[in-house]
Amino acid sequence: MNGYLVIKCLHILSATVLMGTGVGIAWFKWMADRSGDVRAIRITNEHTVIADLMFTTPAVLLQPITGLALIHLAGYPHSGWPIYAMCLYLLAGACWLPVIWLQVRMRDLARAADALSAPLSPQYWRYARIWFWLGLPAFSGLIVVFWLMVGKPA
Repeated sequence: MNGYLVIKCLHILSATVLMGTGVGIAWFKWMADRSGDVRAIRITNEHTVIADLMFTTPAVLLQPITGLALIHLAGYPHSGWPIYAMCLYLLAGACWLPVIWLQVRMRDLARAADALSAPLSPQYWRYARIWFWLGLPAFSGLIVVFWLMVGKPA
């Protein structure tokens, strides 16, 4: 197997992990929040932070490295769809970075509420709304990045 195919395989796998963990984390966290069960919300937030650290973060780091390598090795110009894909990836990243902070804060707030057998604070729900709304442009941007990677429009 040549180097290009190894890099392409790593790129596809990391894109799959990035999208899969992103959608999975969002779904389970959103459903736990909707349940209103503070213990379930605490546990889900704890797992969300761990999953982002173990799976999403390495994929986020690997994507631009392998993507730029593929662009270079395939001889694509540094204009057109590769630039659009990189800009959308940066947009998704700009949404994801505050999401990480929000997830850690929501985990801590859920831990405190669960330890006191208290309801979640209004701050938790404020963070949860921001977390949700930051996810929409990030997810939408990554869907377009997938389309650009597959379609490679002129």
